Amino acid sequence: MARIVVGLGNPGEEYENTRHNAGFMVVDLLAENLRVSYWKDEAGAKVGLVRFGDEDLVLAKPQTFMNLSGKAVAKLARTYDARPEDVIVVHDDLDLPEETVRVKRGGGHGGHNGLRSLSDALGTGEYVRVRLGIGRPPGRQDAADYVLDPMRKETAERLSAMVPHAAQAVVHVLEHGVDSAMRECNAG
Repeated sequence: MARIVVGLGNPGEEYENTRHNAGFMVVDLLAENLRVSYWKDEAGAKVGLVRFGDEDLVLAKPQTFMNLSGKAVAKLARTYDARPEDVIVVHDDLDLPEETVRVKRGGGHGGHNGLRSLSDALGTGEYVRVRLGIGRPPGRQDAADYVLDPMRKETAERLSAMVPHAAQAVVHVLEHGVDSAMRECNAG
């Protein structure tokens, strides 16, 4: 049995500098900090395996595009005998102000297609979420364009500043549990 940390995003160079790839950015930082040296292709995802304390930890970046992420995550959960509550999903969140990181257990998808796909594929929404606030699009800009448009330098810098906080929130969940992480990370 393993714990799985999934960063949501879209594969490909054209999506690297977008708000929707916040989850990939956090998983990349975790992989660097935990010294993951090898990524393999498995179950439709880039997967890095590492020991964390006395348990196996799977870091995953689905390569199925955001709207189909659930297929890869469900297959990884079956492969590594992980229950939905053993899955931590890191993702962008329009409903949180920029520069906000929050931890949450379960819930609905809130219109986030990656979460919708995960909940459908896992048969439940009862997984842990680490949410990175990206705020709402300005004016009448379409939400899909907002999350997929390349970020300006200032926006990219603000998102990059959140990534270490989100990575620390994931580590807090792994070390102390989701309730402690919610108390610690959601206080501000």
